[in-house]
Amino acid sequence: MSETDNWLLRYEQNHSELNNPWVYWAAVPMVVTGTVGLLWALPIPAEFYEISPLLNWGSAFLMAATIYYFIISLSIAIGMLPFLLGLATLQLWLTASPYPALGVSIGLVVAGTVGLAMGRRGAGGIRAILQDLQLMMIGPAWLLSVIYRRFGIPY
Repeated sequence: MSETDNWLLRYEQNHSELNNPWVYWAAVPMVVTGTVGLLWALPIPAEFYEISPLLNWGSAFLMAATIYYFIISLSIAIGMLPFLLGLATLQLWLTASPYPALGVSIGLVVAGTVGLAMGRRGAGGIRAILQDLQLMMIGPAWLLSVIYRRFGIPY
């Protein structure tokens, strides 16, 4: 069994008894988007800005996630690229918009966490929700793997 299959199987076993899968499917991207936004809002060292004005903790996290996806599976990585680029684009737009980026990010994390709880209601309790937050970047890859399986795309 490959490392990818191992991670995705473990994640799927922990999510086999979702009470509200559609709520859960919406909550996972919300938590990821909000977390990236929180990282994006953190102060950065001057050296980051000297390298690139786009380099910050959020963009560094997205780059690390991209590398991780390429390590575990080429097809998962290619499938995740639009999501990750969309996250970066959303964060760039949000920082340039009149909306408070930090407030929006906090709201997304809170709403996403509530969604995780509603999707898992009674299935694992708070420990399962904390594990979901811990495996935050496996969640979107798992959602993509479900779509891949449905269409017969190998990963």
